Amino acid sequence: MKEKLEQLRRRVQEINDLESILSLAFWDQATYMPSGGGEARARQLATLGRISHEKLTDPAIGQLLEDLREYEKELPADSDEAGLIRITRRMYEKAVNIPSDFISEFYKHQSDSYHVWMKAREENDFEVARPNLEKTLEYSRQLADFFPGYEHIADPLIDYRDPGMTVSVIRPLFAELRKQLVPLVEAITEKPEVSDACVRQTFPQDKQLAFGLEVIKRLGYDLDRGRQDLTAHPFMIKFSLGDVRITTRVKEDDLREALFSTIHEAGHAMYEQGINREYEGTPLADGASSGVHESQSRLWENIVGRSRGFWNYFYPRLQKVFPGELGSVDLDTFYRAINKVERSLIRTDADEVTYNLHVIMRFDFELDLLEGRLAVRDLPEAWRERMKADLGIEPPDDKTGVLQDMHWYQDMIGGMFQGYTLGNVLSGLFYEAALKAHPEIPSEMERGEFGTLRRWLTENIYRHGSKYTAGELVERVTGGPMTIEPYMRYLRSKYGELYEL
Repeated sequence: MKEKLEQLRRRVQEINDLESILSLAFWDQATYMPSGGGEARARQLATLGRISHEKLTDPAIGQLLEDLREYEKELPADSDEAGLIRITRRMYEKAVNIPSDFISEFYKHQSDSYHVWMKAREENDFEVARPNLEKTLEYSRQLADFFPGYEHIADPLIDYRDPGMTVSVIRPLFAELRKQLVPLVEAITEKPEVSDACVRQTFPQDKQLAFGLEVIKRLGYDLDRGRQDLTAHPFMIKFSLGDVRITTRVKEDDLREALFSTIHEAGHAMYEQGINREYEGTPLADGASSGVHESQSRLWENIVGRSRGFWNYFYPRLQKVFPGELGSVDLDTFYRAINKVERSLIRTDADEVTYNLHVIMRFDFELDLLEGRLAVRDLPEAWRERMKADLGIEPPDDKTGVLQDMHWYQDMIGGMFQGYTLGNVLSGLFYEAALKAHPEIPSEMERGEFGTLRRWLTENIYRHGSKYTAGELVERVTGGPMTIEPYMRYLRSKYGELYEL
């Protein structure tokens, strides 16, 4: 049986190599590829996607999995071998339900749609992107229908990024979160407005990037196994456990943009860099889910990176980089500025308190679109109405409304956004568990020491890769189910003090 397991490992490693080249092609498309390469790149991505899918659905893999079925039952459920067989079987059983031609068509459409979205954003006109988005909705429904027997049409799509999560689990969790967040936002925004003028000065790009790299190196991002580049929409991407890259974007008139997107993406990257190196080239060498992945980016960006203790250490260093801009600004003023709560139009610019209302809205729209209760043509108006209801503001145009996120325009509709809010919920839960194990973490952060927290996260989350689902990780770490309470305790404590609630 060990020989068959090794055969399975060799086959999935070949697929992983193809997927890595696919990722490299996407990274190039999103960073430095000239615009004239778009048509050919769409074809290339479609070809690689089809070949990868055909290799994954090879009957030989199905036979190996069948041959290993009894052997898997004999293994401890938490062993690496059992995990490899289990995760590969899940991938295979999903893939064999989808025709290769569909995969090729969908890849090509997604690449084409991405370039149309960029044009639509530039022209600030949703109608430019609408036909492609309507086609994306058709593809998304078709993809879900390859998995009959679902309770909700979004469930198979959610399962791609958050295995084990379903609409029946997420919808009530998000409803309760929204119920608690809306009055919290109202209470905060009734208070006198906090000034963020100190971070809205002119900060040269090269100095911002250099300081951001200094910060993430201190946090633990390994630049021998990573690098940072510029892009329109920041992301982390992995080609191997030895090559985990991040991207950022810079606004010279807002210090927060590059700094916190750099910390955010480094959080994703440190997760990948912390995976057991023996998992290289296998399906285990991935994050557990989009929600768990996002928990790490948000934990490092917000719970750590926007904390008072963090800036007790880093602020004097930042002042030395920008003495003219920040030399006379005290820490309290700066700390309040980077944690300012306000009703904002753009999800990626949103503060911790309002951010999840942006995400929950998108999740609800995905369900409405898939269920047929909302037509794509009516999406801009629905967007305006929901923003007004939840945040009290309306986008004046498409660019700051329905066109602001690339997700639906370069991927699918369904399962695209829930991970962001699940990640916030999990960030609070995991950090609270880390503090119970190591109460010294906050005082260490004030000295610029992050090793204890990073080691705890590595031991309890990172090293396991995708071996456990989000629910299983939560159970292992906390001994109970997922809950919003640790996250809400964190928000109420921090912002209650900041805004004297």
